[in-house]
Amino acid sequence: MTESPVENPIEYLTENPIENTYEQLPDSKFGGKFMKIKWDSCFKVGVTIFALYLCIQYWPAVGNVISMMLGASSPLIIGCVIAYLINILMCLYERLYFPKTKRPRLIKSRRPVCMIFAFVTVAAIILLVVALVVPELISCVGVIFSALPDALNSIVDFISRMEIMPQDFQAALEAIDWDSKISQIGRILLSGVGSVMDVAVGTATSMFSGMVTGLMSLIFSIYLLLGKDTLARQFKRLMKRYLKPGWRQKIDYVLSILNDSFHKYVVGQCTEAIILGILCMTGMLLLRLPYATMVGALIAVTALIPVAGAYIGGGVGALMIFSVSPIQAVIFVVFLVILQQLEDNLIYPKVVGSSLGLPAIWVLAAVTIGGGIMGVVGMLLSVPVASALYRMLREHVNKESPL
Repeated sequence: MTESPVENPIEYLTENPIENTYEQLPDSKFGGKFMKIKWDSCFKVGVTIFALYLCIQYWPAVGNVISMMLGASSPLIIGCVIAYLINILMCLYERLYFPKTKRPRLIKSRRPVCMIFAFVTVAAIILLVVALVVPELISCVGVIFSALPDALNSIVDFISRMEIMPQDFQAALEAIDWDSKISQIGRILLSGVGSVMDVAVGTATSMFSGMVTGLMSLIFSIYLLLGKDTLARQFKRLMKRYLKPGWRQKIDYVLSILNDSFHKYVVGQCTEAIILGILCMTGMLLLRLPYATMVGALIAVTALIPVAGAYIGGGVGALMIFSVSPIQAVIFVVFLVILQQLEDNLIYPKVVGSSLGLPAIWVLAAVTIGGGIMGVVGMLLSVPVASALYRMLREHVNKESPL
């Protein structure tokens, strides 16, 4: 038996209790469908709109609260980043650590042993790079500053012989005592920093704060790595309890793509950096350029920054080689430009580009925007984020996405 249409919708809504937001009423003679209104949903919408209004109206205070919360939670955020990076190497060790054993002790020791191996490996790489680069860099800066007065006098003599400037200006340049001027500039810079006590106190305070933050981040990352399976189960239980199946599927989809993009980016970028560092060191040895091992290690580290990283390391390397021979520094710059062209067109597309599936123009755009917003950190994060967004958009266009 067909239900008769509603004669008066307002009277119908008044006489019937409001229970379900999505329950449709019978067709009315006006040709439309009416839904019952759920007042707690209206209250939630009103509260949300009011909260957004407060955030917009009092944005400076809200921004201060957000920045304060981010500053307080910075050890936890850094710990999560450390745990994610170490977990990639730890998973590799776990696949190699007695993979077919059935002994309970070996199975139980797999996680802590592999975690220790991963931390030791990263620490050894960092210490090796620091030991190779920092002492030589300090000595090169000292050599450059000590040779700078003679270089300036040579430039002045060259200008005088070429007679390309007025005589009075040349005489003024020749009368300058460059040794005393450079010493005076150094004293001005040091005095501008402040008193020795203020500098010492500020340095000690910042170092202590950095050490505490680093220690807390390290401890938090260890807890995350040791209990990652438990945390994953708890997170899934929370989503199952408080989210609908459709939302759970969408969140799992987004998180899986982000994890896959970041994992491929970290592995590919590290592989590409190692290859570039080895090629740079080999080429410098063949060209008999100084500091080959050290500059190769520096290039490998700075190459972790996409697009511009190798040029940053190359600038430091050229400065160090310049302290030995300006001609060799020019040769190194030419060699690095050629090597970067080979790397951009052959190595990077094969190692990183193909794994991420992000076109080169979007890589450059992501690095430019990310660097402009967050500096070096933005450069590091922009490429995998752009890759994830590009993949989700492509799958959504091809109707392969659950979003």
